[in-house]
Amino acid sequence: MTARVTLYTRADCHLCDEARAVVAAVCAELGESFEEIDVDDAVGLPARYDDEVPVTLVDGKQHDFWRVDPDRLRAALRA
Repeated sequence: MTARVTLYTRADCHLCDEARAVVAAVCAELGESFEEIDVDDAVGLPARYDDEVPVTLVDGKQHDFWRVDPDRLRAALRA
């Protein structure tokens, strides 16, 4: 099963830790999966991802950056 949510993060990022917790909880609640990618290891990402981490994508499209609103994420996954 392909993950519908992608979370771009980096090490030692407190906002990334908060975003991961929200994404994990919402995905578990809705039976979805997510993948996490470290922006410092990835190649070919848009340059803005470097400044906007954590960045959340839903179905391949940018959904949020810096913070993840759980209600907004739920709505996007139910759409």
